[in-house]
Amino acid sequence: MNEVIRCLVVDDEAIAARGIVNYINKTDYLTLAHSCDSAKAAYQILQQESIDLMFLDINMPEQTGIELLESLQHAPPTIFTTAYAEYALEAFNLQVVDYLMKPIPYNRFIQACEKARTWLKTKSTSTTDQEKDSSCRYIRQGDSFVKIHWSDILYVESMQNYLKLHFKEQIFTIHQTMTSIEESLPKSHFLRIHRSYLINVNAIESVTGNSLIIKGNTIPISRQRKDDLMQTIILKKLLSK
Repeated sequence: MNEVIRCLVVDDEAIAARGIVNYINKTDYLTLAHSCDSAKAAYQILQQESIDLMFLDINMPEQTGIELLESLQHAPPTIFTTAYAEYALEAFNLQVVDYLMKPIPYNRFIQACEKARTWLKTKSTSTTDQEKDSSCRYIRQGDSFVKIHWSDILYVESMQNYLKLHFKEQIFTIHQTMTSIEESLPKSHFLRIHRSYLINVNAIESVTGNSLIIKGNTIPISRQRKDDLMQTIILKKLLSK
């Protein structure tokens, strides 16, 4: 994707809209494409040109922001900007990037924009990652070489100078560092959740507290990595829309 994110601001309150526009203007990777005061005007803009990120008020006359999102076949990543906390559950069900409560401080605005930026970057590289994910490799096992597909790896476990590659039916042991294998795997599918574990996000069966389950095995999640894990899970849900 282009490094500069084209933004659409939709808000019927002039002061609130102007505040978002000012924040966009002071953020170097954002640029204002349009600002409008109704869902109807936003719909027309979205039908005519490409928008990377939409800042959308919820409580507007004639049509709400939620109704606008529901009417769009291909909605851009959206950040809700609202004074009403009661719409948060509906926003979650629509899988918006973030939900900002007015008045919006700049640091909270940037936090939401960074989420959107990460989502856009992940989406732009998803095709490349899928190709990497489906490619086959050969690993040495004794005196022979075994063909594997990275997408079949459930998780990788570090054992001092060796790694255990866990698959559905078998485990392979290879002489490689965790850092090198982490760099070779598609980041949209694989995540380091602990110094000793790298997991395939698609293989997660459940997440509880500071651990997750893959193929019945309990794998610890470090406190520093838990936020990364939850964000990755959210991003994958957004990409699957």
